Order: sequence, then structure tokens, then C-alpha cells
Amino acid sequence: MEIAASNIVRSEAGRDKGKLFVVLAVEGEFLLLADGKSRKVESPKRKKRRHVLFVEAESNRLSEKIKSQERITNSELRRTLAAFREAVQPDQEG
Repeated sequence: MEIAASNIVRSEAGRDKGKLFVVLAVEGEFLLLADGKSRKVESPKRKKRRHVLFVEAESNRLSEKIKSQERITNSELRRTLAAFREAVQPDQEG
């Protein structure tokens, strides 16, 4: 699947391997990634497309803001990624 702005991706190479990011923009072969914690919106990580793995296409308020190029906050990114992690790996009790 083609990676586009507002998608959730996982880094597959580099020291951030295994971390989840939100794609803020696509610049040819490169993606601008942020997670709101180690990589802020103000200074996104520039990473080659082949070094990330598509995880999910988000369809919520944050993705609408990214696509319309509205200002987004780091806390919105953290909240979105935390909700995704919780949906994929809910706490198992028992």
C-alpha cells in the first residue's frame, strides 16, 4: 500500500527501529515522521520510504488536520499513537 500523510508507520531501520510514527508529509522518496515525544512536530524525522513499514491508515480528526495542513500538537500525536497501541495490544488481565 502507498504511504500517505496521516498514516501510521513503524520504523524498520536505524536507531529508532520498532517505533511507531505518524507521517506528517511525503517528499518524494522521503517521509517526515513525528511521534510527539522523541520526534516533535517542530522537528520531524526525515526518513526514506523503504526504511518504514505501513501499519495503518488513520481516519480521525488528526488525519483530517494533517491532510488540510492545520496546526497539530505533539499531545495529539501522542494520544493517537497511544490509542492505536491500546487497540492493537490491549492490557490483558486474568
